[in-house]
Amino acid sequence: MTIKYTHMIVSGKVQGVGFRYYCQQTAISHHITGWVRNKPNGDVENEAQGEETMLTLFFAKIKQGPPFSKVLDIESNEIHTLSSFEQFSILTD
Repeated sequence: MTIKYTHMIVSGKVQGVGFRYYCQQTAISHHITGWVRNKPNGDVENEAQGEETMLTLFFAKIKQGPPFSKVLDIESNEIHTLSSFEQFSILTD
């Protein structure tokens, strides 16, 4: 089992549509830990860590988004240092 850790910036109509909650619920159902938050420019940012296969499935669901969202782009980068997240959280500023 290979554990991966990624950082994503999701752009499009992703704020005000339940995207962070969708992201959190999707992460929980795929055994992914990390966090998600809104960015001031209208994007959503997240860091996700989990088993590679589950992370791939999580990424596919994030590309799909919740019903009222419209994901236009996802910038994703692998982070090479694993973290010790215990759950997937919604961060607020």
